[in-house]
Amino acid sequence: MSNSSGNMSVERLLESASRLRDDTDEMGKLLVEEGSVDYVYNPLKYAWGVHQRYIQISGDGGAKTVMLGMNPGPHGMGQMGIPFAATSMVRNVLGISGIPVEQPSSPHPRRPVIGLEYPREEVSGTRIWGLLSETYGSSDRIFEKVFLVNHCPLMLLDGERGTNVTPDKISGNTARRLLRRCDEHLLEVVDALNADCVIGIGKFAEKRAIKALNGSDVLVKGCWHPSPASPLANRNGGADWRENVRAVLP
Repeated sequence: MSNSSGNMSVERLLESASRLRDDTDEMGKLLVEEGSVDYVYNPLKYAWGVHQRYIQISGDGGAKTVMLGMNPGPHGMGQMGIPFAATSMVRNVLGISGIPVEQPSSPHPRRPVIGLEYPREEVSGTRIWGLLSETYGSSDRIFEKVFLVNHCPLMLLDGERGTNVTPDKISGNTARRLLRRCDEHLLEVVDALNADCVIGIGKFAEKRAIKALNGSDVLVKGCWHPSPASPLANRNGGADWRENVRAVLP
């Protein structure tokens, strides 16, 4: 891929992510007002510097496959603004460090944001980026093949423990609007990369991709989610999960 078209896709991805950040920020406030959830974090806002760097290194590699996650988790993108972030992976595989992360507008007392130095590893993140690194090698090589993005950029937290709520568990008009807006963003990402395949990581992401891309000639595949809460992901010490994902990787 020539550098100018690479730069072009990075610009379009950044533009698209910044619009998503602003639009979903409003919807997040409404979700709290309506009582759908107690707290909403928007890592595209407080970790924008890191997310921007991530798009700059991942968006011009020439990848034609989009790997789609669901939404940020408290130990991953919720800390660092990168899909499936895990502290060691962000540092060692992606080579991103030293970028400050700000605070959510209304932080949950039990869910502080620490940023790139977050002490706990996000298992889903170590699994996904670990597998990609094992399969392709350096981050440059990974991004020649795949681009990772979450469907929804908001982290939804409920109750005094700050329980992580996934977007499929909330309902109502604002929730529906949020998902539709996230579908639009997926289409923009596919368009910016001229992608021909989307891999939904877990059933929810796969369903949203099928819905969003209905009528297009983009192929939608699915793979198991790497969450340690998923029995499939843990089977045979994770070997079955790795095989399941490898089967759909380019």
